[in-house]
Amino acid sequence: MHADLGSWRRAPFTGGGLTYDCFEKGEGPGVVLIPEIPGLTPEVAAFGEHLVSEGFTVVIPSPFGTPGRPETTGYALGVIARLCVSKEFRCFAANAERPITKYLRAVATDLAARTPGRGVGVIGMCFTGGFALATAVEDVVKAPVLSQPSTPFAVSAKLRRDPGLSQQELEVVKERTRTDGLCVLGMRFSKDRMAPAERFVTLRAQLGDAFEVIELDSAPGNPDGYGRGAHSVLTRDLRDDPPNSAYHARTRTVAFLRHHLERSS
Repeated sequence: MHADLGSWRRAPFTGGGLTYDCFEKGEGPGVVLIPEIPGLTPEVAAFGEHLVSEGFTVVIPSPFGTPGRPETTGYALGVIARLCVSKEFRCFAANAERPITKYLRAVATDLAARTPGRGVGVIGMCFTGGFALATAVEDVVKAPVLSQPSTPFAVSAKLRRDPGLSQQELEVVKERTRTDGLCVLGMRFSKDRMAPAERFVTLRAQLGDAFEVIELDSAPGNPDGYGRGAHSVLTRDLRDDPPNSAYHARTRTVAFLRHHLERSS
């Protein structure tokens, strides 16, 4: 799963007091795809291409890393080091509203205003997984997807349980599940310590049946042969020949977006 960015439209976007480049491609209902660490890699671009092929307008913000640069261990560690001290992301803060989510809400609002459909979807992955849920305080966000949400970093029991947004933001999201029919899709590998099971327990307790969970078996001897470090459901660990459970999770993601974004005929 690889793709380049040559066919994507690139332009800076300012919102929430922040400015980053965004990459856009496609036609149809809007989806904001937030990259995972270390950034907008060829694998992330390939997932964006898949969403475009499924009939969505996709915007990929680039708030960290070098767009198009392949992932290496050294590159990823360097990005993590910078993010750990960045006030925009607040990697170790519990019950926190993160400045980057205000920017992402602005991106989503702008995209919703110029694309068809009932609203937009927002997909966060890994470091940015929980950011997708925080954008759902905006009414235009109709389909938040949390793929292996890993912020705040799970270095204590308290942070493992933290849902990744402030209590005030969570209350708005909860109210939307009751009054606006908002649904949330979350996915993780069963043995992934970076996206701890306790976080999903918290989200299920808070959101109830509005939180759909896909948990992929990554225990030793699992049928898909995932290694102990399996983490990236929608990119690095996805295989389509033969299709593995991550492939089916991507299929469900597309169906979830389509159901909540497309207008009824």
